[in-house]
Amino acid sequence: MAHGSPAPAERDASASARDRNPCLRPATAQELKCPDLAMSPPDNMFLTRTRRGRLRLHAANYINSVGDGPAELRGRRATRWTMKAQQVIYRRGGGKVRLKTGARLVFKAIPGQYRYWKFLHAARFELWKLDRRGRRIKRVEVGPKVSYCLRDLQHRNPQVAGSPRKFVYPACNQEFGTQRVTLGTSVGWSDVYPSTYHEQWINVNRRSGCFAYVHIADPKNGIYESDEDNNEAETIVRLPWKSADRRGCPRESKPADNEPDGGPDGGAEAPR
Repeated sequence: MAHGSPAPAERDASASARDRNPCLRPATAQELKCPDLAMSPPDNMFLTRTRRGRLRLHAANYINSVGDGPAELRGRRATRWTMKAQQVIYRRGGGKVRLKTGARLVFKAIPGQYRYWKFLHAARFELWKLDRRGRRIKRVEVGPKVSYCLRDLQHRNPQVAGSPRKFVYPACNQEFGTQRVTLGTSVGWSDVYPSTYHEQWINVNRRSGCFAYVHIADPKNGIYESDEDNNEAETIVRLPWKSADRRGCPRESKPADNEPDGGPDGGAEAPR
C-alpha cells in the first residue's frame, strides 16, 4: 500500500510534445468519432465556514460527454505518483487513433476515503467579479479542485446519438501498483460530483457584490474535442451569500472589455 501524498509537477499540457487536434480539421474530423465535453452550470450551493473563519461557497459539478465518441485517456506509469496519458479517439469505420495531448494522471488522496487515479486538470473553478453592466472584470479566486476520475456515473443525456445504455467506464481505479489505467466518459454520460464532495468549493471570504461562479472543463486542453468553445458554464451569485438571492445582479455575465484587470491572467493564480 502506498504511503504519503502525491506531489506531481502540475505542468501545462503545452509543455509536452503534442499532436495536432484532428477534430478541428475538417479533412480528418469526418473520419473520427470526436468527443465533446460540456459543463452544466454550478448548482446545489451552500456556504460553510472553516475553523479559521474563512467562508467557502460549495457547488455541484457536472462534466457532460456530448460528442460523437467518448472522452478516453489511457495512462502509462511515469513516476511514483503520476502517469503520462494518450487520448484515444475511435474511427467511424472501426479502429482508433492515439494522440499525445500532454494529459497527465495523478494518484490523488481523498480525506476519509482512499487514493484514486485521476485526470489532472480535468476542470477548474473560478470566481469572477462583475461590474455594474454585468461584465467580467477580474478573476478573483480559483478553487482547489482540479483532478477528476472521468467515469460513467450518470446517464444525463441518453438522447445523444450513440449513447450506450449501460456504463462503459467504471468507478475510479484504486490500484496504486498498476502500470496502466484507462479513464473515460461515454457519449451521453456525465462525471458528477455533488457539492458536499471534497474540494467542491471556492473561497468567498470578504467578497461583496455580483460574481460569476464558473466551472470550466479541461482548461489545459488535455482532451481534444470537436468543440473547444462550450467547456464553460456559470451561475451568477451575490455575495455575501444568502441562499439563491441575487437581487441587483444580471442573469448571466457579459464578455469583459480589453481593460486592465490586475494581470495578464485576470487575477488569482491556480492553486498548486
